[in-house]
Amino acid sequence: MDSSYGVSKLLLLFLAASIATALPDNKPGPGQINSNSVLVALLDSHYTELAELVEKALLLQTLEEAVGRHNITIFAPRNDALERNLDPEFKSFLLEPRNLKSLQSLLMFHILPRRISSPQWPSLSHHHRTLSNDRLHITVDAAPSRRLKVGSAEIVLPDDVIRPDGIIHGIESLLIPRSVQEDFNRRRNLRSISAVLPQGAPEVDPRTHRLKKPAPPVPAGSPPVLPVYDAMSPGPSLAPAPAPGPGGPRGHFNGEAQVKDFIHTLLHYGGYNEMADILVNLTSLATEMGRLVSEGYVLTVLAPNDEAMAKLTTDQLSEPGAPEQIVYYHIIPEYQTEESMYNAVRRFGKVKYDSLRFPHKVLAQEADGSVKFGHGEGSAYLFDPDIYTDGRISVQGIDGVLFPREETPATEVKPAAPVVKKVAKSRRGKLMEVACKMMGSRFIPCE
Repeated sequence: MDSSYGVSKLLLLFLAASIATALPDNKPGPGQINSNSVLVALLDSHYTELAELVEKALLLQTLEEAVGRHNITIFAPRNDALERNLDPEFKSFLLEPRNLKSLQSLLMFHILPRRISSPQWPSLSHHHRTLSNDRLHITVDAAPSRRLKVGSAEIVLPDDVIRPDGIIHGIESLLIPRSVQEDFNRRRNLRSISAVLPQGAPEVDPRTHRLKKPAPPVPAGSPPVLPVYDAMSPGPSLAPAPAPGPGGPRGHFNGEAQVKDFIHTLLHYGGYNEMADILVNLTSLATEMGRLVSEGYVLTVLAPNDEAMAKLTTDQLSEPGAPEQIVYYHIIPEYQTEESMYNAVRRFGKVKYDSLRFPHKVLAQEADGSVKFGHGEGSAYLFDPDIYTDGRISVQGIDGVLFPREETPATEVKPAAPVVKKVAKSRRGKLMEVACKMMGSRFIPCE
């Protein structure tokens, strides 16, 4: 009985010891903080601008480790000092991701690895090392003002937040260490230098052995220098610079958005789904048109309706690149509306417009009070005028699919046989012959 009681008692003691060792320690470790920490008070205080910068600088873990080792003193600038009184250029410099080290150094310059309250101020030494390993100068003005200063900033709210592991003093302005100021000045100087536009090496004319004169600058908003055929893909690697315009980022034409807009207009208009499907799904012409418009070119699209597209045969679409060639012939590298084209054909009778299917041209003429495109049976009438017009892209609906006229080979002209020119033998006159017979050849040669 006694032996069994002793064994059970030993088992209970062993179980209690196991539970005690298994329970976690409630004391905060060196990398943990409790709810009464000065860091929690900083994040919840009215110094919201400073707390936001601490989070952006990824300093919370570093400050937690510092608080775990010793008390800290934080000099917190007012929100006005960081929001309105700070140089906007300097603030943008601090918030750039590449300048994270400068932002961290700036914030650590406001923190001392020891606790300093306002009653201790006069008895302390004047220089203290901060967490950024820089020295911070602390002074007290002479009587009667007795103003407390840290660096060049006055302490306006001494002992504003007091916690067991630290204290926060409110200051009137931001403290900037010399290293951060030098980084900012260096970056600003480099920015002013890099603002110079790069220029290529001068070219020498091989004929005259003189420097070529640079081309005159192109005024803003002028048409592109390259013809549209050189800008189409595949084309040269160098394309003209985007022309400035009202839409798109940085005041440039947003060709992709404009092409997407006119394709949506085709779908909502109705009857042109096949044309929109070819531009978007069967080919990459929508992307290419967007790039051309972004580079400053203007386009007029003669869009066949669905009834006309349904008449296309399999042979006409089966050849490689056939859909692209068909659409290329329906795109005019000009900005034309129904009114401008009708006025042109009324005035000149027949007008030939360039197409993106070089070198073929689209023939337009006036017929039945409208504009007719193409030749003979393969012609099409302007059916739905001005479906989409935005100043850069014009879409005109037609009731047929256009094909360029096949070039007939020139008939060979056989060279004519060389004409042999016969030189007639000169004959003497009748009177001369009679004179020769009567007088002989004494005075007049008869041969």
